[in-house]
Amino acid sequence: MQNGKVNGEEDEEYQVFLSLHTPALKAARIPPLYWKSLHLKLANEVFDAGEVFGIMHVEEEEDDDSERRASPQTEMGYKVIVTSESGLQAADPTSVFLVDHAWTYRVESARQQLLEIPGLLIRMASLMGLPFHGEAPDPDIVDLVLDNMWKYNQTYQLAQGSAEEKVPVWYIMDEFGSRVQHSSQPTCCLAPLFYSPQQIAYSVLWPLQDLENGDEVTRDFAYGEADALVRRCRLLPWLPDDLETVSDDTREPSDLYYETILQENKEKLPVDIQPYGVPDGKVLKVYTEMKQVLDHLKHPRFQFTESEEEADVIWTFSHIRDYRKLSEERPHVLLNQFPCETVLTTKDCLASVAWRARGGQGAPWLPKTFNLQTELPQFVRHYLQRQERGLENHWICKPWNLARGLDTHITNKLNYIIRQRESTPKVVSKYLEDPVLFQRDEVGMVKFDIRYMVLLRSVEPLRLYAYDVFWLRFANKPFSLDHFDDYQKHYTVMNYTKDVQLKQVQKLCLGYMLRSVRLISHDQCFCFPSDSL
Repeated sequence: MQNGKVNGEEDEEYQVFLSLHTPALKAARIPPLYWKSLHLKLANEVFDAGEVFGIMHVEEEEDDDSERRASPQTEMGYKVIVTSESGLQAADPTSVFLVDHAWTYRVESARQQLLEIPGLLIRMASLMGLPFHGEAPDPDIVDLVLDNMWKYNQTYQLAQGSAEEKVPVWYIMDEFGSRVQHSSQPTCCLAPLFYSPQQIAYSVLWPLQDLENGDEVTRDFAYGEADALVRRCRLLPWLPDDLETVSDDTREPSDLYYETILQENKEKLPVDIQPYGVPDGKVLKVYTEMKQVLDHLKHPRFQFTESEEEADVIWTFSHIRDYRKLSEERPHVLLNQFPCETVLTTKDCLASVAWRARGGQGAPWLPKTFNLQTELPQFVRHYLQRQERGLENHWICKPWNLARGLDTHITNKLNYIIRQRESTPKVVSKYLEDPVLFQRDEVGMVKFDIRYMVLLRSVEPLRLYAYDVFWLRFANKPFSLDHFDDYQKHYTVMNYTKDVQLKQVQKLCLGYMLRSVRLISHDQCFCFPSDSL
C-alpha cells in the first residue's frame, strides 16, 4: 500500500512536470522516451554524467569527418568519451543526463560579473584555455574572455515576463559540457531546458545512437541547419572559411517574405473606402486604454467612451488585426494604426523598403544593413572583405522588433555577430564610428540624438504632422570605440535604465534650434548657444 501511495505521488508529480514543461521539451526535441527519467533527475538534482562519461586530454589527430572537427578546445586536445564498461544504449529511458551551467548572464552585465564575482574570471579563463593564473581581476584577461566566450556560449529565452525579462540569456556549460566537441555526424544531442520549480536552466544530453566504451561524445554546433552555405557561416567561429565564391550583394525579399509576415500577424486587409470628412462641430467619441491619452486629451471636440463599438476614434495599445471588418462596417472610424505597418516599424522590413525606395541602392541615411536570418552569408563575405582591406569594421546588431536598446550589441568581432543569429531575429548595420558629438561641460564629448514626434495621417495623399516639441537626449559618458557593453557610453535613451542619469532637453521651436546650430565638423561636435539649452 505504501509503494502504491509513493508511486501515485510520483505519477502526480510527473503529470505536473509535463503540464509545465511539455512545450519546452518538444521545442528542445528531447524524445518522450527520456521525459520521466529526466523529471526524476531534475527533481532530485541527480548529476550522474560522471558515472558514464569522462574527459580526455589527447594529442591532435587526423579526422575523417567530412566537415572537420570543430571544438573550442582543439588546441588543448580535449574530448569527451564514454567510460562506462557497458556503454550507452539509446533505447534505455535512463540514458539522459543533466549538464550544469558554469555561467549564466546577459551580455550587458558580463564584464561587471567577471570583475566582481569571486572565482568567475579564473574559472572562465581556465575553461577557455587562456593564460591567466592570478587572483585579482585583470582587465586584459576580461577582454580575452569576452572575445573568446562566443565559441562557448549557448542561449535561451524566457517566454513570459516584461520585455527586459525576455531578452535572451546566454550561458556557458560546465567543463564537461563545454568540452563536448563538434561533428557533422554527432553521437549525442545537447539542449537547454528551463526547470520551473527551481527557476534554473540546465542542459540536457542524450544519445542519438548506441555508444560503446571509448566512443566519443559529439554534438552538432549547427544542429538542424539544412542550408549548406548558412551552415558554413554558422560554423565559422570554429571552422575558418573565406567564402570567396559568395557575393555580398543583397536583394529585396520576395513577395512571399511579406506575405508570411502578414499571415503571422493574422491581419485582414481592408476594402477600399471613400475619403471621410468629419462634420463641423461633431464631437468625436474616443475609445482608448492608454493612460497618456486619457490624461492629456482635453479638447472639447473629443469625449471618451468605454464602448469600442460606438467610438469614432480608436487609439489602442494592442494591435488591430481585422481591418476588413472595420472598413466594411465602420469606414469612418479613425485608428492610431494602419494595415501592414510592420513594413515601417520593424527593422528588417524598414531596411528592405529603404532598399526599394532607392532603386536597390539603399537610403543614404541608412548604413549598410544585412538581415542575419536571410543574408548571413552576404554579411560574412562583406565583413571579411572589409577586414582584408583594413577598413573599420564595427557593427551594431538590433532585434527586428524591440526598442530602447534591448538586446542590441555593438562589436567588431565576427564570431559575436554570427552567434547572434541563434537568439532573437536581428539585423546588423555598420556602426557609425565617427558620429557628430556634443560637448557636455561636466562630461566631455558625448553622443546625442534628437527625438521628434510625428503622426502619419494618410499616405495618398501624403499628410504628415510633426509635434512642435522635440527632445535632445545625451549619453552620459564620453564616446570612444571601446567598451561597447557600456550602455551610458554608446546609447542615449536613459529613460528605462535604473540608477543612471537622464539628461535630456525639451525644446519648443524647431526653427529656433536649426538657426542656433553651428555644425563644426563631423569629427568635432554640435555647438549650441548656452542660452538655447
